[in-house]
Amino acid sequence: MSKSLRLSEKWFRRGLWLVALVFASFLIGLGSTVVSDLPQVERVRQLDDFIDKPRAEPLRATIKASEAAELQAARDLDQIRLQLNAAQQASANARETFGNWIATRRATAQPDQDTELIARTKTLDAFKQKEDELQRKVNAQQQITLDARQAEQRARTALSDLERDAQIKLDAEYRRIELRVFAYRLALTLPLLLVAGWLFVKKRKSTYWPFVWGFIFFALFAFFVELVPYLPSYGGYVRYVVGILLTVLVGRYAIVALNRYLARQKLAEQQPDQVRREELSYDTALARLGKSVCPGCERPVDLKNNEIDFCPHCGIGLFDHCGNCETRKSAFSKFCHACGTSAAPRVLPPIASPAA
Repeated sequence: MSKSLRLSEKWFRRGLWLVALVFASFLIGLGSTVVSDLPQVERVRQLDDFIDKPRAEPLRATIKASEAAELQAARDLDQIRLQLNAAQQASANARETFGNWIATRRATAQPDQDTELIARTKTLDAFKQKEDELQRKVNAQQQITLDARQAEQRARTALSDLERDAQIKLDAEYRRIELRVFAYRLALTLPLLLVAGWLFVKKRKSTYWPFVWGFIFFALFAFFVELVPYLPSYGGYVRYVVGILLTVLVGRYAIVALNRYLARQKLAEQQPDQVRREELSYDTALARLGKSVCPGCERPVDLKNNEIDFCPHCGIGLFDHCGNCETRKSAFSKFCHACGTSAAPRVLPPIASPAA
């Protein structure tokens, strides 16, 4: 069709298509903003909304107390271990000193040092007693740490069971929210798609067609980008069923449209040649001729063959001769390309009736 348009008309049409795209882009931006805000209609749910709080709160308190007790026991254990290390070191030094003293006493064999021997032995016993006392404290702190850790583990296990049940409920609620949000999207985009379909059928060739096509682009974007990707899956069943239904509906529409088109073409091919040419618009005829197809039946025709003046499929006239210069020209041309004479059918003057 573009070959039949004036140069200025081509650029005007391109500009109008640009207007349609810009209009669609603003509509898409507005629609995307509205659709992105739809989930805010639903209240955000959390795990605590579905957990058994009377059972969960004591468990959380136990975990918190156990963690604090374990931390304090670990700190005390570090201090006691330092003290134990110091006591063990002092005890080892004392035993070494006592061993050296015993060796010296045996070498000198002085009986008057028995009292000192008893005193040194008591000192070693005191060191050993302190070491044992600190070891018992270490063991006690380790037991406290172990008890706290085990209590924390038991509480965490019980709390994990409660959280698992709550997570199941939360997931179910999220699925319901997802379905509701999809219903909001559907309620918003489906009317747009219906309006776009009506505009496509009734108004796509109207004066304000750029806005019509801009709205159509917007509705298609809203449907295929803002709605279809968020279609609930449920294991793929919903999407496959919806895909089958859409395919059946579109296929049925295509089949019915094709049958209607073939019926119209069959009726049109039965009409006289002049009537069929008059019913074809100038732009449509030139566009089909530019594709080397018959303007009447849209079947391929060898237009470069100078011997073909009529369509061999439907019989419509493709070429005729200028009434002024007899030049062979397209039957759909408005003027002769050789002499410029109008190709409008000539109206013969009425024949005068004989005098009565």
